[in-house]
Amino acid sequence: MHEQRNFQMTRALDFDVTVLRLGHRLVRDTRMSTHVALVSRALGAKQIIMSGADEDDTIESIRKVNDRWGGDFAVTQSKNWREILIRWMGVTVHLTMYGEDLDSALPRIRKSLSKSIEKSILVIIGAEKVPREVYTLSGFNVAIGHQPHSEVCALAIFLDRIHDGRELSGEKFQLEKFDIRNSRRKIYGDLSQPRKLRQSQIDRRIGAFNRQTEGN
Repeated sequence: MHEQRNFQMTRALDFDVTVLRLGHRLVRDTRMSTHVALVSRALGAKQIIMSGADEDDTIESIRKVNDRWGGDFAVTQSKNWREILIRWMGVTVHLTMYGEDLDSALPRIRKSLSKSIEKSILVIIGAEKVPREVYTLSGFNVAIGHQPHSEVCALAIFLDRIHDGRELSGEKFQLEKFDIRNSRRKIYGDLSQPRKLRQSQIDRRIGAFNRQTEGN
């Protein structure tokens, strides 16, 4: 009953999520960090802060995605992750396989969110082994299972659970130029050109977009 009350309370809150990506390394992490940013954007986060090596490719990739698919998701860079973590006025959640179980932490995360000065969550994920200080500065250290897997997986599951699946509606993505009209046939349409496209044209556009996205 107590957990259900917290759950209903969280659903009524309007809160922002920022993802803090620690330890980004050029070349080695470029593709993975781009995937982290794409998952953050698609599953309800407002922005991602990259801490580590300067990375223009990920920023440009997300700019192109925003232009085609809508929304104003932001990618910024910062060298001082400690200051961000210390000064954060909302809830801080570090995703790590060494943390407590997600199911156990969620009710308290929701309660802390309702009482925080800013209705916001900072989700911390590492590209490499994070400093011990991250564990002590974070309000919550949370494990999405206790087996090795991808930080992209952990982030996706956490965002979906904290939003109760509401982020999947995609309602916040305004000014999108493209739309998936039929998921079974994978029809891909350009909303700026309302004329009906032949299937061959649609297939070419899907292929071109997928190649460009993978190249980024």
